[in-house]
Amino acid sequence: MSGLRQIAFYGKGGIGKSTTSQNTLAALAEMGQRILIVGCDPKADSTRLILHSKAQDTILHLAAQAGSVEDLEIEDVMKIGYRNIRCVESGGPEPGVGCAGRGVITSINFLEENGAYEDIDYVSYDVLGDVVCGGFAMPIRENKAQEIYIVMSGEMMAMYAANNICKGILKYANSGGVRLGGLICNERKTDREYDLADALAKRLGSKLIHFVPRDNVVQHAELRRMTVIEYAPDCKQADEYRALAKKIHENAGKGVIPKPVTMDELEDLLMEFGIMKKEDESLIGKAKVEEEAAVCV
Repeated sequence: MSGLRQIAFYGKGGIGKSTTSQNTLAALAEMGQRILIVGCDPKADSTRLILHSKAQDTILHLAAQAGSVEDLEIEDVMKIGYRNIRCVESGGPEPGVGCAGRGVITSINFLEENGAYEDIDYVSYDVLGDVVCGGFAMPIRENKAQEIYIVMSGEMMAMYAANNICKGILKYANSGGVRLGGLICNERKTDREYDLADALAKRLGSKLIHFVPRDNVVQHAELRRMTVIEYAPDCKQADEYRALAKKIHENAGKGVIPKPVTMDELEDLLMEFGIMKKEDESLIGKAKVEEEAAVCV
C-alpha cells in the first residue's frame, strides 16, 4: 500500500458530494490513476454514475444473504465501472434499525483483508453528511482516510456542517495522520459565494481547493447515470472537474490540522461579507411575512 492515497469526501447531505466526488474520480482515472471507491452512505449512491446503475448491491446486503461477511468473495462485492474504477458500497441497515456506521467498519475490514487495496493509487471514501455518528467518522478515527475534502457551498448550514466536520478531523488528527486537504465549493449562486468560501477556508487554516460552478449539464448527465466526464467530455464543466482532480493530485502531503471556528465567528464572517447585518440578530426567528405586516401597519 506504499504510495496509496486514501482520501474522503465529506459534506452536508444534499450538497452534491457524491456527484462531485464521482466526477473528480472519473477525471483522476482519465489521468491514468487507478481508483477504488468505497461508498459509505446507506443510500448506496456513491458509485451509480461510475457504474451506470441505480444502486450497487452492498456488502451488508450480500453478507445477510450469504450468512456472514466471511462467506463473501471480493468478486461478489466489487464492480468495475468507467475507466476500470473499482466500486464497492458498504450499505447499512433498514431505516430505524441498527447503526449505519456498522457497514462502514465491516466493509473496510473486509476489503483490507481481501486485498482490495492492492495495485491502486487512490481509495476514496464517500461519507454521509456530518460527523455526528462514530461509524461515519470511522475512516477518520481508524486512520484510514489521510486526506479529507469537504464539499460545501455559501449556504449557512453547509458552512456549519463543514466546520463541524473540521471538529471531527481535529479530534483524531493527533492520534492518527488525518488532515484536511481543503474545501470544495459547489456553487449554489448565493451572495458572494466564492469570497465567502475562500474566507471560511482561510479561517479554518486551510484553502479553497476549487470552486465548482453550477451547470445544468450535471443534471443531464445524472439523468443518464453518467459523470459529466463521460457524458460530455468536451464541455466546460468537465474541464472544471479535471481542474479539481489535478489540484487534488498535486495536493499530496499538503493537508493541515484544521482550526474550527465558533458559531459566533461563523456569523461574524457572514456579517463581514454583508450576508447578515448586526440588526438582523433582532429578527432571528421572525418570519418575513411578520416583518412585512409590521411595516404595513
